Amino acid sequence: MVNAYLARYAASSRGGGGSPGGAGTNALDETGYAQLQHGSATIGVNVLEARGVLMVFSPIMAVPLSGREAFYRRLLELSFVATSDAAFAIDRSRNEVVVRCLRRLSALEYEEFEDIVTTVSQVADTWDDALLLEAHGG
Repeated sequence: MVNAYLARYAASSRGGGGSPGGAGTNALDETGYAQLQHGSATIGVNVLEARGVLMVFSPIMAVPLSGREAFYRRLLELSFVATSDAAFAIDRSRNEVVVRCLRRLSALEYEEFEDIVTTVSQVADTWDDALLLEAHGG
């Protein structure tokens, strides 16, 4: 199902204002992961089959070395409403701030898939530079 959605998304983004030829892979790899390009955002699509969940995420920046408490508070405040259905999170293994959205795989429709990818990419595009500036005292 997700592979079909990825192929449909890639086809529509090429013809609908997406980056030319930059749609990314059109199918999940053996680990359940695919990568898309949506505007300037790199979007990871990950099927967590054991949990029955689709996770769509976009890396934003490295976790800052100083001022973490204030930075984490800012992420939580933004995640309350400013991120729509997405939220900020920390990828512990990469020490990276990401925007992510989780959705159960059961009854997932293409329009929801497309909306999740769009939301994650828009939040990433909106906040990546602003959060970098804030984290570095700008």
